[in-house]
Amino acid sequence: MGIQWHILAMYAPSFVTGRLMVRFGKERVAAVGLLLIGSSAAVALSGFDISHFWLSLVLLGIGWNFGFIGATAMVADCHTPAERSKVQGANDFVVFGTVACASFSAGSLLHSSGWETINLIVLPAVALVLFPLVWRAARPGDHSGRPALR
Repeated sequence: MGIQWHILAMYAPSFVTGRLMVRFGKERVAAVGLLLIGSSAAVALSGFDISHFWLSLVLLGIGWNFGFIGATAMVADCHTPAERSKVQGANDFVVFGTVACASFSAGSLLHSSGWETINLIVLPAVALVLFPLVWRAARPGDHSGRPALR
């Protein structure tokens, strides 16, 4: 059931994620997603009860939804309509290729380094991406990624 709730948490928020991006901005929604992913790791590190695993998986799913959809929308904003499909395809290839490599190596890393290491790796990765995202969101003005017309 934990995996079922994780999958539900990954896709069910999609019904409102677009509206949240319109209201709060793509950068903020993606940042909240990253914070939820970091929170997922913190919950996973806080205990080994079934409730820790389930809550961690749900937070990870919602965080993935907000982060992935927010980032995908930001990628689309950085390119002309003619470029978007090629850039989106390249982005998806890189993202899902990285996810596949991480998935294949997770078992070995878990076996060799342990549960704590798996979850601790998440925190610097989140910080590495969150810092420039928050910096960009805090800047006033257009966040489309395109140069301003003069």
